[in-house]
Amino acid sequence: MKPRGGQYARRRRNPPGTAPGTVTVDPAAGPSHLSAFVLHEGALREIPETALADVPDPAEADVLWLNVDGLGDATLLTALAARFGLHPLALEDVVNAHQRPKAETYDAHLFIVLRMPRTGTPRFETEQIALCMGERFVLTFQQEPGDVFDPVRSRLRTPGARIRERGVDYLTYALIDAVTDAFFPALESLGERLETLEAGVVGAPTPAHIGEIHALKHELMALRAAVWPMRDLLGTLLRDDAPHLSAATKVFLRDCQDHCFQLIEMVETYREIASGLVDIHLSSMANRTNEIMQVLTLIATIFIPLTFIVGVYGMNFSPDAGPLSMPELRWRWGYPVVMASMALLAGGLALWFWRRGWLGGARR
Repeated sequence: MKPRGGQYARRRRNPPGTAPGTVTVDPAAGPSHLSAFVLHEGALREIPETALADVPDPAEADVLWLNVDGLGDATLLTALAARFGLHPLALEDVVNAHQRPKAETYDAHLFIVLRMPRTGTPRFETEQIALCMGERFVLTFQQEPGDVFDPVRSRLRTPGARIRERGVDYLTYALIDAVTDAFFPALESLGERLETLEAGVVGAPTPAHIGEIHALKHELMALRAAVWPMRDLLGTLLRDDAPHLSAATKVFLRDCQDHCFQLIEMVETYREIASGLVDIHLSSMANRTNEIMQVLTLIATIFIPLTFIVGVYGMNFSPDAGPLSMPELRWRWGYPVVMASMALLAGGLALWFWRRGWLGGARR
């Protein structure tokens, strides 16, 4: 039985029966830091570090993107939700960072949850990204500093870029697309590891390969759990009448959905290959065992007649007992003849085995 708190467990920070909308932050979560991009009449103002009181009012900007790194400050998050009119259930999902990707529509905003691949880790891991899109603002909540949004920030800093003219819905699409595209390098890295592992399993399998295959399958399961729900999320955004989401932006979301389908196909292919590697490993190990047993059997077969000859001449018969009592023991060439006969017999058997293809030679 798997111990409690293991890799399959999901610890809830709210006990059963807690009122909906209760905000309980993770004690291990880092402090919350705010940064913002403000677009107004084509001009951009970037605020790398700010306090909530200094955040501009969305009514005074065309687009306000406020990013929150760290979910450990419950007071700040509650005040932020009150200022931007976030629904209590949305804020609860923000701090409970084990949500599956989803999209929910509330009266004042659209709430989206994504899983973002982490960079710089030896194994594939994801963290939760929550987005709230209102009439003039986009809020993003991250578990830890560091994300995949640098290309979006670079486009915002570029004068005349499309992203600076399309509004909050296009910015929301750009953020979703950045998260989706970030899975491709992670999946390519898993594919390279899978190819290396496949070559090792087919060429020279070792017991350590089973552990590597098991770890790779777990990472592919985590990637599948992050990508598959995104298909439903994007389908919801394209089908439903989400607030502040224009038809022009939905065209770009369809392209993002196509990328998601590509990811799903690649993940399923890699999972099938990884599952097949277990069978290949077992077959390769069985074949190596059979080859070893075959060689040992052939060696034993060669020595069986030699052992018989040695056993016969090891009997304690005396040549003085009679003319039929092993008279060759007194023969001058008896020992060389016996040794030569044994060598010819062993060589003849080895040659016959080789001609049959049992010692690596082609069967003739």
